[in-house]
Amino acid sequence: MRRLASTILPMHRFIASKASRLRPCSSSPAADSRTQKLERIADELLGLNKIERHDYSILYRLKLGLDSGAGISGHGMSAADEGRAPAVEEAKEKTAFDVNLEKFDSAAKIKVIKEVRTFTDLGLKEAKEMVEKAPVVLKKGVTKEEAEQIVAKLKDAGATAILE
Repeated sequence: MRRLASTILPMHRFIASKASRLRPCSSSPAADSRTQKLERIADELLGLNKIERHDYSILYRLKLGLDSGAGISGHGMSAADEGRAPAVEEAKEKTAFDVNLEKFDSAAKIKVIKEVRTFTDLGLKEAKEMVEKAPVVLKKGVTKEEAEQIVAKLKDAGATAILE
């Protein structure tokens, strides 16, 4: 805490010294009120404790529509914030899908292996081992259109595949 105070105090003094020299672009009363408003906001932000700054940064990112989940740890989040976080992520449409091979008809095993080789960079032996391990993830992080095409080809070959 002492280290943080030693970092913030000189910064606060520097900002205060620079702010006293700032002049609004125009000398209108509206510009003066904007400057005073910004100074008041800056003073309030500098007066926040660590948890309040964390909560403010999350709120600010949400208001701007920025990615709210990147780099945010659970430290300092209230129970209400933790309850809302999954709901925000679920609202986003899923863009990357995984293709899972659930099972296959033993008579169509060779056809399934050939299909697996067409959309993966696996050799015959690796593709055979992967198919025999069913249920297994065949391809990760593909677009919905590509995943649907792969699933359709596997179903035509005699396999049961799903998107996740």
